[in-house]
Amino acid sequence: SKFIEILTYKAKWYGRDLIKIDTFFASSQLCNNCGYKNEEVKDLKIRNWKCSECGKVHDRDINASKNILDEGLKMQKAS
Repeated sequence: SKFIEILTYKAKWYGRDLIKIDTFFASSQLCNNCGYKNEEVKDLKIRNWKCSECGKVHDRDINASKNILDEGLKMQKAS
C-alpha cells in the first residue's frame, strides 16, 4: 500500500528499521502485563477490559500499542 511505501521511505531516510507485525497478531487481546490472551475482547465495541489473570485494567488502544511495540522489538532481536 501507499502508506507502507511512505513508512519504508521515511524509515530509510532516518536510518531506522521498519518492522511489519503480522496482520493477525492479537495485539488488543493480549494483556501487556502478564501475557494472558482474552478472546472475549475481540468485539471492537469493548474499549476497556480487566485481565482475569493479573487484574490490570486496559484501554484497548494503549494496550494494543504496547503489545505491538513489544512484538516488534522481539522480531528485531530475532533478526
